[in-house]
Amino acid sequence: MNKTVIVTGASSGIGFAIAAAYLQRGCNVVGNARTMERLKAAAARLGSPSNFLLVPGDISQRATANALFERAVEAFGKVDILINNAGIFIARPIADYTEDELESIVSTNLKGFFYPSQAAAAHMAANRSGHIVTITASIAMQPTAKIPAVLPVLIKGGLNHATRSLALELAASNVKVNAVAPGIIATPMHSEDEATQSFFRTLAPTGTTGVTQDVVDAVLYLTESSFTTGAILPVDGGATAGTW
Repeated sequence: MNKTVIVTGASSGIGFAIAAAYLQRGCNVVGNARTMERLKAAAARLGSPSNFLLVPGDISQRATANALFERAVEAFGKVDILINNAGIFIARPIADYTEDELESIVSTNLKGFFYPSQAAAAHMAANRSGHIVTITASIAMQPTAKIPAVLPVLIKGGLNHATRSLALELAASNVKVNAVAPGIIATPMHSEDEATQSFFRTLAPTGTTGVTQDVVDAVLYLTESSFTTGAILPVDGGATAGTW
């Protein structure tokens, strides 16, 4: 599969696992993170493949999104897949959020989706092919009193609806737009102490948490499908299926 994939937040966690999976399939991968140091460390872990292009920068800036596509086209000809993975998750009662936290979530989670998707829409519509997949959150589909998180729910929930809207907008251009909504996935974002992990296991009816490969599998399905668009695919151990 000789395609070119842009992955934001590619230096760790889910983004790193997604980048690694596409590289293993022979794809060209354009990875973004805030700093070149983080990207170089990620590349070293992958064996420094020649088809892993490193483009650092703040993804909440339009210039960074544009640079991703410009560098990708210069190096590989075109972009086939965009994975909007970069994001932050801050859970706390609404009264305790700070102004800086609000700005940070809006910048990374909202602008970090909008600017790359805007560039992808123009590029892919012109080519009449492509896939855009955004990593959102299952808690945005079904909030829980166990985790007060109004800001992530606000933004990630909006991204779920924006995914459907963009899927309709780009359908005639043969561009597929979908989202994966993970539950609790074992990544460096989460504490590994047993008390925290025990609590996390209560957040799904399966009594388990996920691993990055679970999200990778969902992303690969969506970007290999020719007839799936406008879908929000939960990967959450059944947490959004109902109450239990």
